[in-house]
Order: sequence, then C-alpha cells, then structure tokens
Amino acid sequence: MAEGSSTGLARLDGKVALITGASSGIGAGTATMFSKLGALVAITGRNAENLQKTADECEKLGNKKPFCVVGDVCIEEDVKRIVDSSVKHYGRLDILVNSAGIVELGSIETTSLEQFDTLMNTNVRSMYHITMLCTPHLVATKGSIVNVSSVNGMRSFPNVLAYCMSKSAVDQFTRCCALDLAPKQVRVNSVNPGVIITEIHKRGGLDEEAYQKFLERTKFTHALGRPGQVDEVSATIAFLASDNASFITGAQIPIDGGRHAMCPR
Repeated sequence: MAEGSSTGLARLDGKVALITGASSGIGAGTATMFSKLGALVAITGRNAENLQKTADECEKLGNKKPFCVVGDVCIEEDVKRIVDSSVKHYGRLDILVNSAGIVELGSIETTSLEQFDTLMNTNVRSMYHITMLCTPHLVATKGSIVNVSSVNGMRSFPNVLAYCMSKSAVDQFTRCCALDLAPKQVRVNSVNPGVIITEIHKRGGLDEEAYQKFLERTKFTHALGRPGQVDEVSATIAFLASDNASFITGAQIPIDGGRHAMCPR
C-alpha cells in the first residue's frame, strides 16, 4: 500500500479501541493505523519490549500516547485486567480488535492434543472471553468488533488442521455475535487474510528457508501473485471499525489476493 494511503480512510477521532496481539504483526499494524486515524488506543500483548515499540510508533504517528497492558489473553486474570484497566483509563470503549493468534503446523496424524488445546485456547477461547467482557462497554457506545480470522477459516488446507478449525470457529463466532448484538447496534465482522508478511509463520514452525519458499509459492497460490502487507489488512480493519461501515455486520472479508476464490486445476 502506498505511503499515506490511509488518508483516504474514515477518521477515528475520539474513538477508543482495544487491540490484542499488538506487540507484532497485524495487531501492531492496526494499532499504528488507528493512531494515525486519530483513535485513542489501548494495546496488549505478551512481549513487553515489542509492545513498547508499537506504543512508540503509535505516539509518533498519532501524537497520543497509547495505554499499554502487558498480558496473556489465555490467562483469565490477565484478560479481566486488560479490559478493566483499559476502560478505566479511557472511560469508555468503542472498538475491540481481536488480533491475538498463533499458527501450528500439523495433520490429524501429527497434531497432539496439547497442540490442539493451545491453538483453540489462543485463537478461540481467549477471543470469546475478552469479547464477553468487552460487550457491555461496546453496547453502551454502540461500538464495533473486528476479529482477525484467516482464509483458512473459509477454505481447507493440508497440514494446518487445528489452525483451520480454530479460524472456522472464529468465523462462526463472528456471525453469531453479529446476530446477537445487532439489536443493540453493535457491529461484528472479521477479516480473513491470506499470506501476509509477518513473523507468525516462523513462530509456527517454518525456518527461514522454508518461509522464503512459502512466500515464493504465493505467485501460484494467490490470484494476485504475491503475499500481502500488514497495512493492507489494517486498512480494512480500520474501515470496518469506522462509521463508513455502519451497515456492515456479520461479514467475513477476505484480504488474500483472491486465494479464497481459487481451485486447483
């Protein structure tokens, strides 16, 4: 995305946003994008050093210091502290972006129950918990929720069984929450990225050589012939969170260079 392209997005001035997984990748990119658009951001992640780097970038772009909460969304006490302290700091909550997530490689033959539980706890259970705690505050402001899912929630791929299951659950969670909260004018949507250049795949088990081959394959696995950039995802999250998307709820928006529409021949 070209430098300065975010100026075409609706402003988020005065909106308070809580963003999980903000110490890296899409979460960090969303925090900086929101700051640039005038939002007041509360950011959380497990890595204090990286979270501070995100905070510094947010302050540089938005001229406002974000509220930082180091915590693990898989720990119930941390989730409660994240939500309570963020709302106490700003006095309200308008937007929740659920970006925290992990990838694990493995098939039905190689994925252990421990790996399955870790994936589902991180990608699904933690999202359920923090959304549940944020909902009363979002109802009060008629706010919005954006969940970061994946093209893997829409399509099936080999050797990422538990990950695909978790993201499919995120999509169903998005649709059900959208219907539950629509009468209260809270919108709930998801973005479903394809391959985006972040560190998540390396953390999921790919070494540098395998990762470069993985990126090279996007010439064939993505219709546009390339991987995506973080700001291409964060711009869509910002749109969905803004008043410009006021009649959109229960949607899954693929940001995947056309991968969801492809079928091997």
